[in-house]
Amino acid sequence: MTVLGIRKATSGQNGVGAFILQCKRLDFHYCDWAGSSKGMNAFLRSSLAKFAAANPQVEMTVSPRPKKHPVIIGHYINGREKAICVRGLEPGQILKKAELLRDANGEKLKKVTKPVKSLNESVRGIWSPFHGGGIKV
Repeated sequence: MTVLGIRKATSGQNGVGAFILQCKRLDFHYCDWAGSSKGMNAFLRSSLAKFAAANPQVEMTVSPRPKKHPVIIGHYINGREKAICVRGLEPGQILKKAELLRDANGEKLKKVTKPVKSLNESVRGIWSPFHGGGIKV
């Protein structure tokens, strides 16, 4: 009688096998008339083409919103959206906000209760150099 091993398909974790960027689309909304969109208009003219070429996996859409403040909206694969108002920001600051939305994962912000995240909880707790009797010098 032969013993055969059970074959199991490995379940990939994001970043271990192939990395999947969580942001699927960035929407840039601006106004031609308002002064608060001055930085956004400069960003769209100068930096957006380079940013889009560097990130071909993210769809970029640009649309005017008359008489409204400029906004960048990120759409994520989990169905959520995040919006950042870029009213009165410079083009370099708007680029940082676009990178922030691109790198975000779309999840809601959570309060961190435990500093360590693990699939397997430790039975003994987190080690600290202050545990035990200590070393006398």
